[in-house]
Amino acid sequence: MALISSATATDTSINTAIGEMQRANYFTFVMLINMAPSDLIHGNITFLMPNDRTLAKTVMPENTVVDFLLRHSIPSPLLMEHLLHFPTGSLIPTSRPGFVLKITNDGRSRFFLNNVRIISPNICTQGSSIRCHGIDEVVQATSIMPQPNIAPPAACPKNSTGGGSPVAAAPPTAPSPPSSGPSAPVPVKAPPPADSNVSPPRSNSPPRICNAGLLDLGSLSERILYWISCPQQAKRRVLEMSSRVTIPLLFFRVTTK
Repeated sequence: MALISSATATDTSINTAIGEMQRANYFTFVMLINMAPSDLIHGNITFLMPNDRTLAKTVMPENTVVDFLLRHSIPSPLLMEHLLHFPTGSLIPTSRPGFVLKITNDGRSRFFLNNVRIISPNICTQGSSIRCHGIDEVVQATSIMPQPNIAPPAACPKNSTGGGSPVAAAPPTAPSPPSSGPSAPVPVKAPPPADSNVSPPRSNSPPRICNAGLLDLGSLSERILYWISCPQQAKRRVLEMSSRVTIPLLFFRVTTK
């Protein structure tokens, strides 16, 4: 793809720019220009040049050289002083159709085009129509994609009665079944059956241990149980035997707490 095709002055401009690039040690970029078709570059252009070290790390098949040069050039000769007039967010087209460079302008030392920063401005200045600047990376150009065609939403049918916004009709409700007679009584649930495993209530009659005499119980635990279960009988028997039997001190302390 030819940027411009013409005359003898163009050869002079290109040769002048190549000499300036070589003096600034951009030899690899000069080699790429020499690999391109002779009618590709003709003037009125600004090159953005990665340095030799950056290009040495870039994988570039021979058939992509033209695409690389188109993405790294602007179809207008722009000095750094011209670029600084573009505010942040501006878009500049590259020589490759559909690819643009987005500017971030934080001053001369922090001027970015997409992902690259201009680190060596105004390398090519002697020619009349070719400018070039050194950059720190390979340009990753932004492609402006066309917006998809989105069909507008279908218009709602207008209300036949006139003004106002159309309102969707509510779905018909199902008719209630007719009553077959007088209202039936509401069923009442029967209470659940009583649990047959519930133990019967305790009788008020004293347990069998109460029929035994206090002294008939041999162990201390039996005496404690007697005193707890049969308090009336125990007190009465203690009073009856108080004149004849000495109650163990331990039993007295335990049962009277």
